[in-house]
Amino acid sequence: MAISAKVTLGAGLTTTIRIRDFTLIADEPLEDGGANLGPMPTELMLASVGACSAITVKLYAQRKGWDLQGVEVDLASDRVKREDLPEYTGDGDTIRTFLQRLRFIGNLTDEQKARLLEIAGKCPVHRALTDPKYMVETLVEGIIAGEATP
Repeated sequence: MAISAKVTLGAGLTTTIRIRDFTLIADEPLEDGGANLGPMPTELMLASVGACSAITVKLYAQRKGWDLQGVEVDLASDRVKREDLPEYTGDGDTIRTFLQRLRFIGNLTDEQKARLLEIAGKCPVHRALTDPKYMVETLVEGIIAGEATP
C-alpha cells in the first residue's frame, strides 16, 4: 500500500502537513528560529516509531491471545561522535542514535515480553529507518505531481 503526505512551508519554519483527513503542524523551537507552533520533524519521527511499535506489538499480542493491556514507549535520539560510540562499525563521523524503551502492561511471561520487544523492532517505521532505502527527489515546476490541473 502506497502512503502519502503533503507538506507546505508557511511563515518562518512552520510547515503544514496533510495526511488523509488530518492536518498537523511541524515547527522548530524559538531558539532555533522557529515559532514553536508544533513538534520538530525529528520529534514527529520519534513519535512515529513509538506509535508504530506500540500498535505492532498490540496486534501481535492480540493474534497470540496474550494479556497485553497497554504499552508505554519512551524514545530519545541524539547525534554522537564516532569516538563516543566504540561499538559503531560504519563509516560516519557522527551517528544518529535512537533509544527506545518499552514497558508492557499486562500478565505476561518474561518470554512473551522478550518476544514483544523483538516484534517492536520489526514495525514498519523501524524498518523504514533501518532497512535499505531508496529516496527519489524530483524538482517540479507548477503543480505537485498527483494534483489535478485546474
